[in-house]
Parts: sequence; structure tokens; C-alpha cells
Amino acid sequence: MTKGKFADEFKEEAVKQVIERGYTVGDVAKRLGISVQSLYKWVKMYAPNPTDRYEAELTEFRRENLKLKAELSRAQEERDILKKAAAYFAKNPV
Repeated sequence: MTKGKFADEFKEEAVKQVIERGYTVGDVAKRLGISVQSLYKWVKMYAPNPTDRYEAELTEFRRENLKLKAELSRAQEERDILKKAAAYFAKNPV
């Protein structure tokens, strides 16, 4: 390909192939007809910051953990009610 500007979407898709799909920079550059140096530069520009990704994952894990704790608490309360009801009916048959 001749030198020139590439669309941001093109650059982002090339970076996704490296970051998300696991292709090597050399393979992607060769397939797309761009220089390896350009693709490395795009990866630095467009790749998500690992710290930001870690923070987002951590936030998601915390959110899921709170949800699961609430579900567990509700299930334990229901279990306790059923235990009491079973004990009551065992002592006082209908």
C-alpha cells in the first residue's frame, strides 16, 4: 500500500487483531499491507491502558460479588424459614 493516512476504524481494527485475537504484529502488518512500525505505533495509541482494563474488571467483579452476596443472603433466609416451618409441622401435624 502507498503511504497515506488510514481511517481510525482501520487502525482500531488492526489493533484489535493484535490485542484481542492474538495475531502477531508482523502477521497483521503483512496481511494488511502496512509497516510493522506503524502497527506498533497504533497499538500504543489505540490499545486500552492495562490499568484502566484492570480497574474495569475489578469494578465488575465487585459488582458481581455484591449481587451474589445478596442472592446468598436471600437463599439463606428462605432456607431458615423452611427449616422453621418443617420443625413446626413435625411437632404439630395437621
